[in-house]
Amino acid sequence: MKRRNFVKRTFQWGAGLGLLIGLYSWQIEPFWMEFVRLKMPLRNLPEGLIGKTVMQISDIHIGNSFDYQYIIDSFKEAQELKPDFVVYTGDYVTYEDNEQLNQLQEVLKFVVKGAMGTIGILGNHDYGIDFVEDEVAQKITKSLEEVGVTMLRNDAVEINGLNILGMDDFWGSNFYPEKATAKYNPEKANITLCHNPDVCDLPVWNNFKGWILSGHTHGGQVKPPFLPAPLLPVKNKNYDAGIKDLKDGRTLYINRALGCLRQVRFNVRSEITVFELTREV
Repeated sequence: MKRRNFVKRTFQWGAGLGLLIGLYSWQIEPFWMEFVRLKMPLRNLPEGLIGKTVMQISDIHIGNSFDYQYIIDSFKEAQELKPDFVVYTGDYVTYEDNEQLNQLQEVLKFVVKGAMGTIGILGNHDYGIDFVEDEVAQKITKSLEEVGVTMLRNDAVEINGLNILGMDDFWGSNFYPEKATAKYNPEKANITLCHNPDVCDLPVWNNFKGWILSGHTHGGQVKPPFLPAPLLPVKNKNYDAGIKDLKDGRTLYINRALGCLRQVRFNVRSEITVFELTREV
């Protein structure tokens, strides 16, 4: 009888713990955003940019899969930090139909903008269903440009001596990264925006030296303690989240995403990253 009671109580405790973890993963952590603050050392950084901030926002995934009022609230919090530059690294929607384009318009009323510049690129979900709908990508690009986001589609822009390159998405139909890296200037401070970090392993970089800001993985969204995330949408499973020294003059940062593809997170909080620009020694 004692053994039977022990097994029964263990099962009850386990079921209760599982229920609590499920509720936490569904209703709490997906909306528990963290501001991650890091230094970003750059070669050739102009004196006037030392100490300025670059805010990275990635993968907001506006759609029906979770309550995107949280994105609006997060944008309002981010605005209070008054960033100098803001970069968006793709996946603005979880596209099902044109309703998501209207939902995005609603969210973009609160878009976070940098005092010196606001730059964006597209992600795979910005290409619609199966990532092949160019018309969807064009509409999203137009919506962002209308609210003051400079969209880079295999292009670059220089702002006060900071050269920002932007690649279109690896899985989309407009992936021509060499057009962006052709505008790498080794005499300037350089940052590349590249949604999918797997691109870092392709021979397209034109001897680029600098930082690469990516998203796409969401850090896996669910990560067992002390174990790697089991589900990562990348070939290189080292590209999960955080800083990756690529050992060739490139430093990759993978943002854990602000939104969710599905409303579940465990041990992988959503983030907005705030980099402080410093001069590489």
